[in-house]
Parts: sequence; C-alpha cells; structure tokens
Amino acid sequence: MQPRSRAGQIVIRTAAIALVMSILSPVTAGAEEGPEDHSAGSQIAKHEGTAEMLLTPPQLEVGQVEGIDVSSHQGNVDWGHWWRSGKRFAYVKATEGTNYTNPNFTQQYNGSAAAGMTRGSYHFALPNRSDGATQARYFVANGGGWSRDGRTLPGTLDIEYNPYGETCYGMNHGAMVNWIRSFSDTYHALTGRWPVIYTSTAWWDKCTGRTGDFSSTNPLWLARYAPAVGPMPYRWPIHTIWQYTSSPIDQNVFNGGADRLAALASG
Repeated sequence: MQPRSRAGQIVIRTAAIALVMSILSPVTAGAEEGPEDHSAGSQIAKHEGTAEMLLTPPQLEVGQVEGIDVSSHQGNVDWGHWWRSGKRFAYVKATEGTNYTNPNFTQQYNGSAAAGMTRGSYHFALPNRSDGATQARYFVANGGGWSRDGRTLPGTLDIEYNPYGETCYGMNHGAMVNWIRSFSDTYHALTGRWPVIYTSTAWWDKCTGRTGDFSSTNPLWLARYAPAVGPMPYRWPIHTIWQYTSSPIDQNVFNGGADRLAALASG
C-alpha cells in the first residue's frame, strides 16, 4: 500500500501544480506589455539594461522629492501605500499613439491627487504612426491637459526606443527633431505649458543626431538605471526628474525641493 500511496501523492501534487499554473498563467500574460500599451522606460530597459537597477534613491539629497509613475500594468493603485512610502508626486500614462488610452487612468490620476500627490500624465510617442501635432491633440483630449490648480504637472512626451522595429522609427535626425518640436509646440498652444520630455541620453543623441535644442523650454525627465544620473542629452545642462529604477515600481526623484515641484506645477 505504501508505494501506491506515494504514487497517489505524486498524482495529486502534479494536478495541484497544473491547477496553480493554469490560474497564474493569465495573470502573468496580462502583466506583459501588449500592442500600444508600453510603460515609460520599458524600451529603455530592454535596450540599455537593468542590471544596475536600484531600490533606494541614489544621490538623494535633503529636501529632494520622490515620486512614481504608473500605467495600466499597475491596475488600481494603492495610493495610500505609496504616500506612506514617501512618494509625493506621480505621473500616469494617458495615451499612446492615437489609438490607445489607459483604461485605469481615472483611478490612477484622481487617486494620486486624492492621496495628496502632485500629479501629471504622459504620452508614449509613436512618431511613425502620425505627426507630432496630431498626437499632442490626442493626448490633451484624453487626459493630457493641464490646469492651474497648483497640483497638476505639465504633460510629458515619452519618446524612446521603438517597441515595434527600427530604433529611431525609420526617421532621420531632422525629421525626428521636427516631430518632437511639432508635438511640443502644439501642446504649448493647447495648454500654455511646454511638455516635459522623457527620454534617455543614448536614445536622444542617437535619434536626433545631437541636433535640435529643447533645453530652454522643455524640462527633462531622464531615464537611467544606474547609481548616478550620468551625462545629459544634447544641450540640457540639468535634469528635472530622474527615473532611476522600475523595481518594484517605476521610481523617480525630482531634482529640487517641494517648493520647486510646486513651481513646476504652477507654471
């Protein structure tokens, strides 16, 4: 009877494992990025590596402000938890291209504000799908606007490696700079604010060819998963926000104190 008992235990355990895997598989699949649903830095991490991702803010100085950014992959966010963890600002993905809006945007955008955070929204650019002006208008119409309430950050243009193919979307340096300028100018015309630009130094310098100067108008949100922020993209003397890790969530540090964050929100 003992061998049969062991065999029975193996069958039961095997069935249990199969049941667990069948339950977990949809969750895992759902967590992966699908078409037109890419989070800020997802392509930078793939191309530039994540081996040095950090869990605590490097070079965090007294008075600097910590924040996070989220997309549909976080679902309904427990904003109280992140507030208690010391996060004081948030960026929420609103749109991508001209065919995607974040289904969790309302909970994330309003929830972060209700928790006490200063918040803003971002647009994941697909420059080879439509022109910059068209995508800026789509962004503003679907959560990317700005209000002078002292708690809303200017919208962000997230421009990084192409999720679907050629790194620079098949565009030469001049065409890429013109696309970014068209988005930026249109956003400014619609909201009165210049959008923040989110990117990495390596992608920016490669795909703009170190041409086009946005440093006097557009704040820089730099993605680099390393102990130090590193060199700036072309012409920017400093960064405004640094995304330094995506573990266990995209984490950022604002390059200044709470008063400067309030100034960015207030325009």
